[in-house]
Amino acid sequence: MVAEHLDTGRNGEDAAEAFLASKGFVIIERNYRYGHGEIDIIARDGDYTVFVEVKSRSNDRFGAPEYSITPGKQRQLRRVAAGYMYEHGFSELACRFDVVAVEFRNGSAACRHLVNAFTQM
Repeated sequence: MVAEHLDTGRNGEDAAEAFLASKGFVIIERNYRYGHGEIDIIARDGDYTVFVEVKSRSNDRFGAPEYSITPGKQRQLRRVAAGYMYEHGFSELACRFDVVAVEFRNGSAACRHLVNAFTQM
């Protein structure tokens, strides 16, 4: 049996992918792993490659989903993005880091998109 939080996370990533696609994003990859880290969604938005962290909640007991992205998590995402660039032979890449916060309420997903949620440095 899959733990409820893992199911919420997977459903949140599905909802985020559909949400981004509806906004015209082209999904390149999901659950990209490099080293000990993972980026939930890698997508194209115009000229930008977008590294997307998805945070999902089924209740507000721990606050809004986006508040769980700590400075340490941001560093890890930057390292994984650098690994993606290395593996794909990009020396430079116009990119940004977005967050999609997904909250499940009454059986439906509400998505908030934080564009350029944190910097590359």
